[in-house]
Amino acid sequence: MARFLPHKAIVLLAALIPVAQVQAKATFEWFDYKAADSTPVAEKGTFQNPILPGFYPDPSITRKDDTYFLVNSSFAYTPGLPIFKSNDLVHWEQAGHALHKASQVTFDGLGISRGIFAPTIRYHDGLFYIITTAVDAGGNFIITAKDPAGPWSDPVWLPEVGGIDPDLFIDDDGRAYIAHNDAPPGEPLYDGHRAVWLWELELDTLKVVPDSRKLLINGGVDISSEPVWIEGPHIYHINDWYYLTCAEGGTSVNHSQVVFRTRNLDEPFEPYKNNPILTQRDRPESNVTSTGHADFIQTPQGEWWSVFLATRPYQGNHYNTGRETFILPLSWDNGWPHILPAGEPVPVNVPLPEAVAKNKPTFAEKSRHFHDDFEAQEPGPQWLALNNFNREWVSQADSALTLTPVTPSLVVAEQSAFLGKRQQHLSFNASAQVSHIDANTAAGLVVFQNRRYHYFLGTEIVADGRSVFLEKVADGQVTRVAQMRLDDTRQRVELTVSGDQDTLRFSVTDHKGNTQQVGDEQAATLVSTQTAGGFVGALIGLHARHTEQ
Repeated sequence: MARFLPHKAIVLLAALIPVAQVQAKATFEWFDYKAADSTPVAEKGTFQNPILPGFYPDPSITRKDDTYFLVNSSFAYTPGLPIFKSNDLVHWEQAGHALHKASQVTFDGLGISRGIFAPTIRYHDGLFYIITTAVDAGGNFIITAKDPAGPWSDPVWLPEVGGIDPDLFIDDDGRAYIAHNDAPPGEPLYDGHRAVWLWELELDTLKVVPDSRKLLINGGVDISSEPVWIEGPHIYHINDWYYLTCAEGGTSVNHSQVVFRTRNLDEPFEPYKNNPILTQRDRPESNVTSTGHADFIQTPQGEWWSVFLATRPYQGNHYNTGRETFILPLSWDNGWPHILPAGEPVPVNVPLPEAVAKNKPTFAEKSRHFHDDFEAQEPGPQWLALNNFNREWVSQADSALTLTPVTPSLVVAEQSAFLGKRQQHLSFNASAQVSHIDANTAAGLVVFQNRRYHYFLGTEIVADGRSVFLEKVADGQVTRVAQMRLDDTRQRVELTVSGDQDTLRFSVTDHKGNTQQVGDEQAATLVSTQTAGGFVGALIGLHARHTEQ
């Protein structure tokens, strides 16, 4: 004889069931990304730029013994501050992320291009330091680690240090300083008028010395010409000179790198008469543009190199791969550093340093194909989430990745069930296999620049089968541009996006191997930095969301 529980008992029982068992889910069995461009093989005796293709901007570099470590901006993505290591400046591998836990920082509710700006990494006396800015999320801070792979400390915040792009300089005598971008003294004289300031830092406490602030650079190389956005400062003590290098001109086509020097930090910095030492603004049709935000490094053999950001545009100044990390040898002439002569293009092929392995694949070469079967216990370092470190909505088990929807859309400011991998090539193919979706759930592939500019190729269960749809989000306006029905709701489907510079094609392959294009060709320019704004590159992502009941 059947027994029925009273209503209150049913409610109580439901409350005791783990949330994960009652929430809708979507499961992915694999993800695959392949470059589809015809990147030439590096010429004999050379390696190729960019060394870190895709959204790896504002590189900073340091060295411990014969190992180099490099860090990039990560803005509002988590984990943040990706760290790379290399023994030869050519072959790089990711060592980890410096921002890897919720106690360090949170970016809840921020736009994608806020958060972490222009870090500096330095090594001194057994300890690694990263100083950076959490824009709209706390300001400037320092974190430390004995091993760049982590763990890294919680931040020491620097409330006295305003602005962005802080640099940590530790002099030969152990005294430490912070140079940074901030507002100029007095009222700005023009739009983009900024200044570089200096504080002394107590290295043992990581506290600034009170009343030690002083002005280093007002405006830029020549304030009478109204230079804009002097930023990204780095100081070096080389021989008898202190050198200050900065980005100038704004981080777009007018970007450049300039340098100053002085005999003493208490004396004014003198600008180099042949500035800038790096720019592509005089080459508007170049395949590489926007060069700047450089940092210098000396090898144990005494050679000098510079890492910097640059972009690879198409169709004018559109680029989807973001600001990428490049490297070039740095030479010296009459006591001044030189990265690239005026008017010369950034070389794609760079001569190999001596004694570098010639047959070992570089990070860029390995990046041409990425496949994830989700066999690990958690997503790998290639996968980025939005805003905070909470990943209760993702799990990996039994060679599958499961997303539990959090929001009804990626347009909202809250963190969504989204994991994205950088687009690293102008032409590419990316696919994911969706093996299961619950009712009231949509899941699929996203080509994502930010919440207001992206495409979503999704699938969902509907009354008469499975629906596959393509959604375009332009300036926050959502349009479903295509939709089709698949008969069988139980079978796996493969979703694919193919990018070729300014175009994107979306398609679906059913369980029988039949492939259909979903909608017309779409404009890749929609998810370019030029159209969407900000400072990041596009990501190819996996996403699950709630749908209407």
